[in-house]
Amino acid sequence: MPSFMHVLQEFINSYDIFLKGMMMTLYVTAISIFLAIFVGLFFAFLKISGNKILDRIAEFYIYIVRGTPLIVQIFIFYFGLTSLNISAFWSVTLGLTFHNGAYIAEIFRGTIQSIDKGQMEAGRSLGMSKVLTMRRIILPQAFRRALPPLGNQFIIGLKDSSLAAFVGLNELFNVSTTLGANSFDNMTFLLIVAIYYLFLVLLLTVIVGLLEKRLAVSD
Repeated sequence: MPSFMHVLQEFINSYDIFLKGMMMTLYVTAISIFLAIFVGLFFAFLKISGNKILDRIAEFYIYIVRGTPLIVQIFIFYFGLTSLNISAFWSVTLGLTFHNGAYIAEIFRGTIQSIDKGQMEAGRSLGMSKVLTMRRIILPQAFRRALPPLGNQFIIGLKDSSLAAFVGLNELFNVSTTLGANSFDNMTFLLIVAIYYLFLVLLLTVIVGLLEKRLAVSD
C-alpha cells in the first residue's frame, strides 16, 4: 500500500494529465446524459401512449438495455460505428446514451403517471390540446418529481463512463491504468483516480441539490 505522501506527490505530478482525462469524462457524461434525456422522454411517451404496439417497442428497448451488460453495449456501438468512420468518442457517447435512455424513460414514465389525472382534464377544460397540456402543466411537475432519481442516474452515468477506457478513450480511468502500467505503481494511480471521481460525484450532487432547492422555492 503506497504511503500518503507518495500518493500526494504523484497526485501533484500528474494533475495536468488527469485534468485532461477529467475533461474527457465530463464531455462524454454531459453529452450522453443530455441526449439520453430526450431518448428517455421519447420512450416514456411511447409507454404511456395507450398504443399496445408503441408500448411493446418501448418495453423491448428497455428489456435489451436491462438484459445486457453495459460493456457489451459499448463494444457493439464502438465496433459497429467505428466501422462507419464514426469516432470512438461518439461511439462511446451514443452507447452510453442508449443505455441511460432506458433508465431515464422509466423515471419519466413513473413521474408523469404520478401526476393526478385531473391535471390533464383541467387543461383540456381550459381549451388546451393534450400535447399543450402535457408540455405546460404535466411535464414541469413531472420534471420536479423526477429530479432526485435523475440526479442518481446522472451519477451512475458519470461512473459508467469509466468503461470507455476499454475502447481506448482517454478518460479518467484510462489515464489511471496507463500511468499505473507505465510506472508499475497501479495502486497509487487507482487511489488518485478515485479522488477525482469522488470530487466529480460530490460536485454533481451539489448541483442537483441546488436545482431541487430552486425548484422547491419556485413552487
